[in-house]
Amino acid sequence: MDAHAWMDLSLAVAGGAIRVGTPFLFVSLGECLTEKSGRINLGLEGVLVFSAMAGFAGAYLTGSPWLGVALAGASGALLALLHGLLCSLPRVSDIATGIALMLLGSGLAFYLGKPLIQPQAPQIPSIALGGWSGDPAVQSALSINALFPLGVLLAGLMAWGFKNTRWGLVLRMAGDSSDAARATGYSVNGVRVAATTAGGFIAGLGGASLSLYYPGSWNEGLSSGQGLIAVALVIFARWSPWRCLGAALLFGGAGAVGPALQSVGVSGGYYLFNAMPYVLTLVILVASCSPQRSLRGAPMELNVSR
Repeated sequence: MDAHAWMDLSLAVAGGAIRVGTPFLFVSLGECLTEKSGRINLGLEGVLVFSAMAGFAGAYLTGSPWLGVALAGASGALLALLHGLLCSLPRVSDIATGIALMLLGSGLAFYLGKPLIQPQAPQIPSIALGGWSGDPAVQSALSINALFPLGVLLAGLMAWGFKNTRWGLVLRMAGDSSDAARATGYSVNGVRVAATTAGGFIAGLGGASLSLYYPGSWNEGLSSGQGLIAVALVIFARWSPWRCLGAALLFGGAGAVGPALQSVGVSGGYYLFNAMPYVLTLVILVASCSPQRSLRGAPMELNVSR
């Protein structure tokens, strides 16, 4: 490829990293918030699929993409609330409940969303940052999902809040030592239910980004495992919201390589490149979860058998 083709490829990957990475960003931030409280939610795949369906339905029925976004967040919060309440019961496993939630959310989405496979819903608007350029490739790369800046702002607020606010201290206390939280008069279950519900709302915004921006439709294979990948992404990011942002863009860029190569005329190995996010997930888990490193930055209560 010549220099111009390399430039087009770089721009396509950069733009694709934001488009593909936006759902990863919201789901990983939601899981980061949940795990900071000492609870893990493996049901995020179900949350993501169900909220994508709910957001698409809301936008289709009301004609407003933003009402669809709000409904997607509320739907994600509702499923996550169910997870939080069930996990608060004695001798209930976070892992088993999360798997059940994944199946429930996916099943409900497939059943309720069948009438929505063909219709088109109004889409989340783009922010055109490339209007200064006459190059269509630049304009396309710099056409950004309007939810992405919200995700960046949310990552910053979460990072600041964890370290500098009372609720951040209580959240981290519940995640690191439930006994210490109880000794200071806080309800550990209450904190975890609230964090799980808020995390579900944030993850639901990622679902809205899937069905109302990219790829911008509803179908049963929409998520492709992104909710489960986001759990690995949080481990890779070491439970840091800012690192979740960087990791989401990394995974988004990996997912954008195949379409970017196709856009410059390289079609060989297209499906192989589409597998890059999954390969990257395995590589990162193997590289980052050694016995010496896997606990670094992790909330201590995640290692307690419940």
